[in-house]
Amino acid sequence: MTYCVAMRLSDGLVFASDSRTNAGVDHIATFKKLHVFSKEGERVLVIQSAGNLATTQSIVSLLNERIQGQHTPNLMQMGTMYDAATLVGETVREVIHRDSAAQQNSSTIFGCNMLLGGQIGSEVPRLFHIYPEGNFIEATNDTPYFQIGESKYGKPIIDRVLTVDTPLEHAMCCALISIDSTLRSNLSVGMPLDVMIYRANTYDASEQRRITENDPYFTDIRKAWSEGLVNTFRQLPPFPAQG
Repeated sequence: MTYCVAMRLSDGLVFASDSRTNAGVDHIATFKKLHVFSKEGERVLVIQSAGNLATTQSIVSLLNERIQGQHTPNLMQMGTMYDAATLVGETVREVIHRDSAAQQNSSTIFGCNMLLGGQIGSEVPRLFHIYPEGNFIEATNDTPYFQIGESKYGKPIIDRVLTVDTPLEHAMCCALISIDSTLRSNLSVGMPLDVMIYRANTYDASEQRRITENDPYFTDIRKAWSEGLVNTFRQLPPFPAQG
């Protein structure tokens, strides 16, 4: 399983992903799920993936190969983020159709979900959730974030804290607390984490970071959040006794 969250805010974009793809008694696999495509001064695109690992790796590989081979169309040729989302959706359909058609009698689920965020040219930063069918929806001011994978444990903190005007650094803190809540409740999500902040109109993809189990900042905020919840709970009035 996996958990990825992306946020589209007034000042830019925030991305955070875990890296566990399989959890079992004797097997834990780690693969990066945050992929960056950029051209200095022109565009930054970030893809996060959840679902069948072979499918998602094939999609990202195809997108990369078509850029390198100057295949038309490719992500570096798209004029808008909407066009880029359309191209990724078409690639999702292509790979799923190819692999599922080759194994018609298999019970394997080839589907995947992807988040695509970034900025192209003079457009504002945009964020899309792309479904296995290749169609997609776009983040808005009312719904400024998307989650894919094991999302239910991390959703409440985001819903309570995040607005479109949340500063990027605060939003990243929120994303990490969201992931920590998921880590505590589901073994199929695991460290390390891959995170990125994209600041609007910079076309700079350098604010990427891998967070390990011993990262000082992550350790501090997960401890503070846990202790804060316990302290707040202890201050709540007890349930009133009858009579």
